[in-house]
Amino acid sequence: MIVTITLNAALDRTLRVPNLQVGVRHRAEWSMSLPGGKGVNVARALKRLGQPVIAAGLAGGRVGTQIIEELTAEGILNDFVRIGEESRTSTAVIDPMNNLQTEINEAGPSVTEAELSLFMDKVRYLGRGADLFVVAGSLPPETPQDIYAELITELASHEAVTAVDTAGPPLRAALSARPGVVSPNVREAEEIVGHEFSDVEERGAGAVAMCEMGAETALIHGEDGCVAHVRGRGARRGRTYAATLGRSDEPVSTVGSGDSFLAGYVAARYEGASDEAALSLAVACGAANTRQYGAGVFDPDDVGALRRQVQVRELG
Repeated sequence: MIVTITLNAALDRTLRVPNLQVGVRHRAEWSMSLPGGKGVNVARALKRLGQPVIAAGLAGGRVGTQIIEELTAEGILNDFVRIGEESRTSTAVIDPMNNLQTEINEAGPSVTEAELSLFMDKVRYLGRGADLFVVAGSLPPETPQDIYAELITELASHEAVTAVDTAGPPLRAALSARPGVVSPNVREAEEIVGHEFSDVEERGAGAVAMCEMGAETALIHGEDGCVAHVRGRGARRGRTYAATLGRSDEPVSTVGSGDSFLAGYVAARYEGASDEAALSLAVACGAANTRQYGAGVFDPDDVGALRRQVQVRELG
């Protein structure tokens, strides 16, 4: 079983607004809403890949109720701890005339120490039956920056593999707890490593650096694919790969593509696939997500077709 954890769950609204201009009244020509937050998006993608998954996290108020009800309607098993304050709403506005995307994300609710303690009890319970956890997304305001590190340490006692997708101080703290996988995008990885990457070799070196900070596997994803440094548990050295998609369509929306990327890698790793197979599935899932609106939404047939186009090579 795979469990995803989303501490700052959201209701994600996507609007399509032609010729978007600041200070002008517009009418959206199309809209949709889905339960969101990075862990929820990963759970949706895993469900589409046919993997056994439970979405867990924190949810509060009427928005939290809607998140839980809509996940259930999607057929995604979920186990959220209810909190006192209202969960957030996030909005993405897509202008189809120039393919620009504007995102407005609320900060999220405050969470009490008692609610966090109750959630940790939930994690301990879920840890008894899960093999792999995905801990993803931003943190609610005033939540301790090292809570992901605490979760990783707790789950290690259950011998569960943990994949982390976050940024900034929470990612830096998580690395110190030695997670199984980290999956930042290029900008987030540059922030952690401390410098920009000018080419694929420097991205590969950045992935190695994050493994030296504590991760067993580091994935750095971008619009053109990913680089990864992979090493087994306790190994001193690993292998560095670049995975690229030879040809891709103009994206409809990039919202959630990084989450689908991670879901693909996690799904392949859960099934015991090779490094190359896991990376090709990850890149294909991320690319397939850009063909449709909605985070973690893709056609499995697109994934299969795109996967055959992914090229994986080992870097020196």
